[in-house]
Amino acid sequence: MASDTDTARPDPIERSARPAGPRRRLPGFGGSKLGRLILALNMIGLLILVGGAFGVNEWRRGLVDARVDYLTAQAELVAAVLAEASATRGEPIPELDPIRAALVLREDYIPAGQRARLFDVTGQLIADSYTVSDAVTATPLPPARKRGEPAPPPPDPVAEARRLEAAQAALTAEVEAALDGEPQWGIRRSETGERVVSVSIPVRHVAAVIGVLTLEAGDFSEIVARQRWAMAPFAVVAFGVSVLSAILLHLFVVRPVLRLSAAADQVRLQRARAISLPDLEARDDEIGDLARSLETMTATLSARLDAIERFAADVAHEIKNPLTSIRSAVETLNLVDDPAAKARLTALLQQDVRRMDRLITDISNASRLDAELSRDAPHPVDLGRLLADIVEAENATAKAGSPALSLSNSATPRGATVTGREGALGQVFRNLIDNARSFSPPDGQVRLTLETEGALVRAVVEDDGPGIPPENLETVFERFYTSRPKGQAFGGNSGLGLSIVRQIVTAHGGRVSAANRTGEEGQVLGARFTVELPRLPS
Repeated sequence: MASDTDTARPDPIERSARPAGPRRRLPGFGGSKLGRLILALNMIGLLILVGGAFGVNEWRRGLVDARVDYLTAQAELVAAVLAEASATRGEPIPELDPIRAALVLREDYIPAGQRARLFDVTGQLIADSYTVSDAVTATPLPPARKRGEPAPPPPDPVAEARRLEAAQAALTAEVEAALDGEPQWGIRRSETGERVVSVSIPVRHVAAVIGVLTLEAGDFSEIVARQRWAMAPFAVVAFGVSVLSAILLHLFVVRPVLRLSAAADQVRLQRARAISLPDLEARDDEIGDLARSLETMTATLSARLDAIERFAADVAHEIKNPLTSIRSAVETLNLVDDPAAKARLTALLQQDVRRMDRLITDISNASRLDAELSRDAPHPVDLGRLLADIVEAENATAKAGSPALSLSNSATPRGATVTGREGALGQVFRNLIDNARSFSPPDGQVRLTLETEGALVRAVVEDDGPGIPPENLETVFERFYTSRPKGQAFGGNSGLGLSIVRQIVTAHGGRVSAANRTGEEGQVLGARFTVELPRLPS
């Protein structure tokens, strides 16, 4: 490849720069903005409900305690009246007088809505404010049934008996505990089935316990109802937080995902070549990452489609030349009678057929390269051993008169290990060796050098050929670029070898470059191709 070469190549192929990939986030809520938002909104609603429940329970407990204190004060007052109002009899062992005690319970000591019962030292009921009071308890009648409406089922006598038995047992236990001299209070079921707040106070004559006064209030249901109403603001706030969470999730997650889905459908229906949603790509969360990933993916696919289209056009152009030559030779062959001219035409046909065969083979290899690179998983490759095997195989199969091939390996076996695909990397160096041999004279040499520098493994292929024109040091890696010395058989090369080299090296995260070897006086001594690959840490 010197200045005295014929150069033939198609227009340069435009290279589309791949957009940078999105920033990857850590898994879990720690690296997820949307995850933290969803967690925070759910936790806020939960905390509101839990806090409200605790607050209302404390408030309810306060209401119950206040009611117990009130009933205790009432019961102590009534018990003092019973002890001091001649409601006791007997000497030296006092006891309650049922008649006088009933008269005390008839007075206005018992507020409306409360029930007082008096028990003697044996736990027997001797007075009940409900039976001695003149008050009449009115219960509203149920609404009249409509015509044809069935009557409600009568109460189950067995269930009623069990309920009365359970209520009596709870009252008896409370009274027996109070007879030991300690006031008792609690929440239990009355004979009617409603929950009541009950206080039992021992009635004393001097120091002796002569009975128990039980005072109960039936407004516990009202306390519970007030508690439920007190929970309403917390429930409303929690519901509002849940609705706000749903709205935010719809605005920040669902709608953007639907927009991305619609944009993907546009690409699928071929109404667009790439997804582009700038307002979503500017977001610094997972939706922004997804939008940037989809844009990168579709832009890469679009660039690949453009490259395939250009490649197909270049292939059609390259194949058309030998086909045109073959057609002209075939049409002329029947018109020529000179045996020598026929022999030259036959040789030209064979040359064009070989050129077509090589061209189609290289095109097939280049078209399958991306698929093969994606199927073959990378693994550690000892580049020193790989090059040694390639050099040994090339020297064993070299034709007579081919340039000598040598390897200078200054890298340690560990230091020359890279991560890649052994078959593809082997194709890189076989292509470089074939290219170097094709330009070197028969008495020349092709030298391979392997060394390490920092985090790189560097492999250099040098030849003794005419070199590369300075303006073509980069274009030699383009598809279908060919530059051969004058006098060399035309069509012996497809111009895809170095393009495949760059494609494989780039896929492995490395780079390949071309330069000329020069002497002391600046004369060109040959070409040098340098391949640099990331070194696997030892």
